[in-house]
Parts: sequence; C-alpha cells; structure tokens
Amino acid sequence: MAPALSNTRVELATSLVSFERVFEVLDLPRDVAEPVPAVHLDAVEGRVTFEDVGFDYRAAMPAGLEHVERFSWRNAPEAAAAAPVAPVGGRGKAIDGLDFDVLPGTLVALVGPSGAGKTTVTYLIPRLYDVTSGRVLIDGHDVRTLAAETIARSIGVVTQENYLFHDTIAANLRYARPEATLTELKAAARAANIHEFIAELPEGYETVVGERGYRLSGGEKQRVAIARVILKDPRILVLDEATSHLDARSEALIKDALERVMQGRTSFVIAHRLSTVLAADRILVLDRGRLVEQGTHDSLLASDGLYAELFRTQFAAAPG
Repeated sequence: MAPALSNTRVELATSLVSFERVFEVLDLPRDVAEPVPAVHLDAVEGRVTFEDVGFDYRAAMPAGLEHVERFSWRNAPEAAAAAPVAPVGGRGKAIDGLDFDVLPGTLVALVGPSGAGKTTVTYLIPRLYDVTSGRVLIDGHDVRTLAAETIARSIGVVTQENYLFHDTIAANLRYARPEATLTELKAAARAANIHEFIAELPEGYETVVGERGYRLSGGEKQRVAIARVILKDPRILVLDEATSHLDARSEALIKDALERVMQGRTSFVIAHRLSTVLAADRILVLDRGRLVEQGTHDSLLASDGLYAELFRTQFAAAPG
C-alpha cells in the first residue's frame, strides 16, 4: 500500500497534464461552422459545380493549439495564454481557379500527377474545408450555406483508410443509418460482397471488429465501408479506389462492389486503375491545382497532352 500511495502524487500530476491537453483540444474553434440560417434540402439530385475555386491550406488552417488559452492546475503565471503566433509551414495553395460542372449521375475520374490537387477536390465537395476563393455548389447551393445534416446525408465517402469502431459489424454499418433493419444490413453487405464472410463468423453481424477494425483484413474493412455507404444511399460519392495493398481476390470483390454502388450516382473517383478511367463519363486532368484537360479517354488521348503522358506511364501498364 505504501509504494502505491507514494506514486499517487506522480500519477495525479501526469493525469492533470493530460486533462489540460484534452481541454485545449476541446476548446479549439470549429474550422467549418454550421451556417446561420442553414439551407436544408429534402432531396439532392447530385449536380456538383466548382466556380473559380481556389484553396490554400495555410489560409484554411490558421489556428492550432498555440492559439488556445491555457489553464494550469498550478495557476502559475507562466501558464497564462501565450500571444498568438503567425501560421507556419503548410502545403500552401493546392487549388487555383478550378472550374467544372458535373451533372447528376455522372462518373468523373480525377487524374493527375502526385500533388496535383485530386485529394483536395474530394475534401472540398463534402465541405471538410472551406474554399478560400470561389464557390463549390451542390444543386446550385453553395455548400457553405447548406446544413451539415444535408451534406452528410447526401455525400458518401470511401477512402483507402476506412475507420471502423470498436463495436459489432452491425453497429458499424448502422453508423450510416441507425434505424436500418438486419434485412437491410444484409442487403447492403451482399451488394458490397461481404455478406458471406460475415455470415461465416461465429457471431455473424454481432462480431466485434476491434479498435479500428484490426480483426479484419484490409479488403474486408474496405468492403464493410462500402456496405456502409450503400446503406446510407447518398446521391454523391467520393471514392479513392486504390487497392494496391490488397490481394487479387479482394481487389476483384471491391471492384465489383464499387461498380454497383456507383450506378446512378454522381461519383468522383481518384483513378488508379485503367478500368475506372475507361468507364468514366468524364476525366478531369489536374496539374498543380489547375484543370489542364478534360474529356473522354479517347478525346484526351487524341490531344496528346498530359493525360496521354500519364496514360503511357501509369495506366497502360496497370492492371484493369
């Protein structure tokens, strides 16, 4: 008992420092605030428009923990809030003068060299960041005027790193639609090519996947995430379809599932595979944050520009 009591002071001090840090994070202002008043849309068709959009990461994230007023359990003078400091570093301007208009139900492939701004485009559509100039519109409404609930309901996102909670598969799926029935969960899982795998687990849909889904393989986690998006049934999809770290069978299952989920929806896909590029209704070719080419696969090849170069170096040798 005595050794335990002697360590109590150290443990308490350590805990207080940790709590200070937690409250500092909680006190950070929201980067993207809910508009007042907010526009609620009952139904979204899925038209997405970029009007002269510019985006600078340094302007979008000017504040960090150094701007938060800090309180100390010691109430020492040195614990007072430090003066604000100028933002440093950052990626800088990632998008510059971007203009395009995508009609509902269109499959758009985003193509370009590394650092071209493809991922940034997919961040701006669901308003993970606010543009620094221009406008992003959904069905003619600036996303900065839309209610967060409307954006969340209308847009589905599947990335390479899909987060699963330390809970059952059913609970992770219902994160997209809490009121979904087991029958609806199974239908979504079948469409995502994951139902048979789940059914073979000892607890079925009540199987706990572990923190961040560590009990599942990469391909299994991605198919659960696709099932979650299918259950959500959004009108707009944002996908990073890379499957380079998956085995051939998982890649084939995911490819088939993605083809199903994209049908009839406005889809933006960061293209890594030739089959996606060929299937796209429209290809947007980005370079250094600018739209340098757009069109179909055949028309872009005929123009013999950046896309033709990327096709010869990246896509032609890539598996379909």
